[in-house]
Amino acid sequence: MATKKKSDSYQRILLIIVVLYSVFVGIKNAQFLQIQTIFDITKTSSTTMIVAIGLLVVMISGGIDVSFMSIALFGSYTSIFIMIQAGINNLFFAFIVSMFIGIVLGIINSLLINWLKLPPFIITLGTQNLFHGIMTTFISDQSFGSGVLPSCLSKFGRGTIFKISNQIGTSGLTLSFIPVLLVAILTYFILNKTMIGRGIVAVGNNEESARRAGFNPFLIRLFVYAYSGALAGIMGIVYAAQVNALYPNKMVGEELMVVAAVVIGGTRITGGEGKIFGVVLGVLIIYLLNSTLILIGLSSSWNNLFVGVILVIAVAITSYQARQKNRSHLIFMD
Repeated sequence: MATKKKSDSYQRILLIIVVLYSVFVGIKNAQFLQIQTIFDITKTSSTTMIVAIGLLVVMISGGIDVSFMSIALFGSYTSIFIMIQAGINNLFFAFIVSMFIGIVLGIINSLLINWLKLPPFIITLGTQNLFHGIMTTFISDQSFGSGVLPSCLSKFGRGTIFKISNQIGTSGLTLSFIPVLLVAILTYFILNKTMIGRGIVAVGNNEESARRAGFNPFLIRLFVYAYSGALAGIMGIVYAAQVNALYPNKMVGEELMVVAAVVIGGTRITGGEGKIFGVVLGVLIIYLLNSTLILIGLSSSWNNLFVGVILVIAVAITSYQARQKNRSHLIFMD
């Protein structure tokens, strides 16, 4: 209970930071205080939130995954390439095929981690390049513009849930918000209302104790990496719809920003603890910094500095909370 309270208090601090920083930017530049700003940040951050939630599940289990962007690219590129070649124009088909590919690649990650007994970071760093190389070598390395892509993607990318008119023009909440909301609800249900969710937390806290409690760590890892792969597949389609183009080298290389967002959100890097709301706040902080530094008169080069400072502070706080929890359970570690 004490750990839960500390986690909630940390998220409240993050929320206060987001609110105070937004007010500060609004004072410095009134253009920020517009409904369009909220809609723009929601749209640009929606893809990151999807894969960040998938990474959250992996990290709670005590693992790590840096191949999710390659999986997202592999799944989305392959499914849309099939649609272009076969003349298919169905958004549901795109999501299903991309998710299926993501699940398969996630399972491969899990099997390699289990068989080779190597740290997940090393395995997924290798598969990151492996998956991308397989895609560009055996599928295609062409880029496809908006004129070639199925029209269902551009309609989804431009679509809005509702629109608001003001003096400047018309603003709308992107349809990309729907996958984010559904993913967040499903993940919350899995982590908090199911036995496998308890197993994920148990394995993340102590694998041997989880095994004695009746959980199978191998099956837990199989699930979390497959689930992360499925969400990466969803993210890939959403991203392609937003940019209305298909590139063989996009997304790969942005993994560390997502990892930073998850850690800033309060997820313990050693596993066993993490919150969806914290991840959302972590992603928002990074995107707020990325999109508002120019508005307050700073160059974009300051972004890495601020994100780095926040990341170090977040790691220090979560590490301190972990040590306090260990002491409360009479577990003393150097």
